[in-house]
Amino acid sequence: MISTQHLRRLGAALYELPIGAVPGMRVPGKVFINEALLEDLAEDRSLEQLANTATLPGVVKFVAAMPDIHEGYGFPIGGVAATELPHGVISPGGVGYDINCGVRVLLSDLSADDVGDRMGDLGSQLMRAIPSGTGRGGRIRLDSNELNRVLRYGVGYCVERGWAAQNDTEYLEEHGCLTGADPTHVSDRAKKRGMDQLGTLGSGNHFLEVQKVDEIFDEEAGKAFGLFPGQIVVAIHCGSRGLGHQVCTDYVRRMLSSLNKNRIELPDRELACAPADSAEGSEYLSAMACAANFAWANRQVIQHHVRIEWQALFGAARGLRTLYDVCHNIAKRETHILDGKSVELLVHRKGATRAFGPGHPDVPEAYRSVGQPVLIPGTMGTASYILKGAAEAMEASFGTCCHGAGRRLSRTAAKREVEGESLRQELEAQGIAVRCFSARGLAEEAPLAYKNVEDVIDVVETAGLARRVARVRPVAVIKGE
Repeated sequence: MISTQHLRRLGAALYELPIGAVPGMRVPGKVFINEALLEDLAEDRSLEQLANTATLPGVVKFVAAMPDIHEGYGFPIGGVAATELPHGVISPGGVGYDINCGVRVLLSDLSADDVGDRMGDLGSQLMRAIPSGTGRGGRIRLDSNELNRVLRYGVGYCVERGWAAQNDTEYLEEHGCLTGADPTHVSDRAKKRGMDQLGTLGSGNHFLEVQKVDEIFDEEAGKAFGLFPGQIVVAIHCGSRGLGHQVCTDYVRRMLSSLNKNRIELPDRELACAPADSAEGSEYLSAMACAANFAWANRQVIQHHVRIEWQALFGAARGLRTLYDVCHNIAKRETHILDGKSVELLVHRKGATRAFGPGHPDVPEAYRSVGQPVLIPGTMGTASYILKGAAEAMEASFGTCCHGAGRRLSRTAAKREVEGESLRQELEAQGIAVRCFSARGLAEEAPLAYKNVEDVIDVVETAGLARRVARVRPVAVIKGE
């Protein structure tokens, strides 16, 4: 088993997992981490998974692990790998089961003082308006034609229905629609699972949070983003629900059965993959795009209902503007510089988020001078961060940053250490309104189950992946059971 003893320290927040750590590695591993976070790696297989990822056909330059790294399916969560197109492989395990799970932040023009003692009321209204929980359906039930339009057009479908403003799409990664989506490559089973789940939060680590801007570290970027001290913002964290899970399940099975045909040998069958230009690979990419579009539409419908409840409580003149939406379980075609040449790569980001720096054409024009907003949630009892992408990240990590604090305890272990109702009372005593159907679900997501977000952010800045713009703290938390 690969351990931290195999790592070579290269810098204050950078270690290398050298070629040879497992047989067949084609590139080294880069691990962005510090000593405070290293001990968490001793308890799982995440470094071994990173080394195995480096054996994938077509992988280039390095594979990388973000500071929130922990064990996943095939790839570690917090894992990044790029394969060269057209023949490099696509691995569903390098995207994850919750395709395009992501975070969206909405900005209000109200301060915490403006909201006053209405935070509990807001939390209760949002809990009633946004269905949450495992398998729970929502108020929208799509017919097959409508679902196919969601899968093909993403947030564009929401614009058609009046659930999104035209300028919302400007501040969504890929404008809320990944090209190449073809619903015919999504199984009937996957479609059935998504039919009634548009506009639903789900369970586990997914959340809807009302947050307060606690501190601004970069005044120029804060102004560009529209942030001010004490401001109330809303964060939405969810993905493609059962539809995305089924897409992953379907294509892992299909790629496992095609390994021999494609002459691929793997150290771990969870890395099931296929060349991106093969039938299996190209059809998965098409189905993945469909699931990604469903996820963007899902967050958009949640945003639509949050806006309705917000205006019902604070007045029709009070709006919520989209700051940005990032996805952190995806594979994307991107152009990067390799050995001085522009090369088209397929960048897998699993539990990792894009973090493009100033001047990049994919950054919205309003933010291009400072860099892309990078959204890193912490826990419901600590803090989250809004950062800006750094130019150095393009070379260091294929323009990638971490997606959160990262788990350090399993859900089972967390429940052994935390009693849900006691945690609720503790959070309420801190001034955080908690709305959750299940005390057990609350315990699974206890702050102690996650790494220290301050350590994670320190690594991100030290490594040059992104830079702090603002810290936000939760004031109301809505979670599924």
